[in-house]
Amino acid sequence: MKLIDEALIFVKAGDGGRGCVSFRREKFIPKGGPDGGDGGNGGDVIIFTTSRRRTLYQFRHKTNFKAKNGGYGQGAQKSGKKGEDLTIEVPPGTLIVNADTGETIKDCIADGESFIVAKSGLGGKGNRRFSTSTNRVPRYAQPGLPGEAFSLKLDLKFVADVGIIGFPNAGKSTLISRISSARPKIADYPFTTLAPNLGVVFPPWGEPFAVADTPGLIEGAHEGTGLGIKFLRHIERNRILLHLIDCTTIDPDDPLQSYHAINSELAGFSSNLVEKQQIIVLNKMDMPETDKSAAAFRGAVENKSVYEISAITGSGVDALVGELSKIINTPDIDMEIETDDKD
Repeated sequence: MKLIDEALIFVKAGDGGRGCVSFRREKFIPKGGPDGGDGGNGGDVIIFTTSRRRTLYQFRHKTNFKAKNGGYGQGAQKSGKKGEDLTIEVPPGTLIVNADTGETIKDCIADGESFIVAKSGLGGKGNRRFSTSTNRVPRYAQPGLPGEAFSLKLDLKFVADVGIIGFPNAGKSTLISRISSARPKIADYPFTTLAPNLGVVFPPWGEPFAVADTPGLIEGAHEGTGLGIKFLRHIERNRILLHLIDCTTIDPDDPLQSYHAINSELAGFSSNLVEKQQIIVLNKMDMPETDKSAAAFRGAVENKSVYEISAITGSGVDALVGELSKIINTPDIDMEIETDDKD
């Protein structure tokens, strides 16, 4: 399914039904008094977070959502029917923003949570409510109140434990297909991944964890070059970053060039990204001459662990998965999910 990660929709809660002006008229009771019932409340608009949804695709063609209005009050003190609520489903990781004010209304993270985004209007009171000792024949009732209405911006940012970052063709899609059941497109040319892929990894011990294969970044991405900001913002929700580097492209004279380039793009987009914990992984170690490149990289990087793998053969992958599981399942690690939004 095509990734749809942004949407602009209009929601309106139901209006309250108007109250009724009625008087009791029965045989032998010619002056039974007012008996107009109240109008029913309108329906609320509810946002429900569910893992059944993975994208905002359902908002591509339908953008207007309106809950039912409350029923009108009737005679014989009959109240109007309450309007039916309208539930809108969104995937976990969806940020709900007021499109007019820019105010963040709700950050939908947990599967199964729900909240009222637009409250219904109250039903109007019938004329029986206004009967007093000095006003025994009220010939008026209240109209129902209008329901709330908003233009909402929906911004989906994937929630994953591990985000795989790196230049195009570093082997990110191959790695996620090796460690999970995800089956992204894999080819020997850049930008084969045009949308993030999610996979669930089941390590030998500890809880399963989610991995996101983020499309390849290039220099200038934080300014919108290539796929740019469209996917940099997804990395904000990842707990830790797996920085995958194609060992065959390492220049012995400047072994950290690609490493620094990616981190520069992260810093240019958000200071939160460069502060996230990174696991450095050198890929394609099955290729010739990569031992020398890896040694040059290790000698240049300081105080950082470097893992060497071959995603295509599986060499070193199990050890990497074990380390990721250890980090993610360690309770004292700072795993706060960032929610800062970038326009």
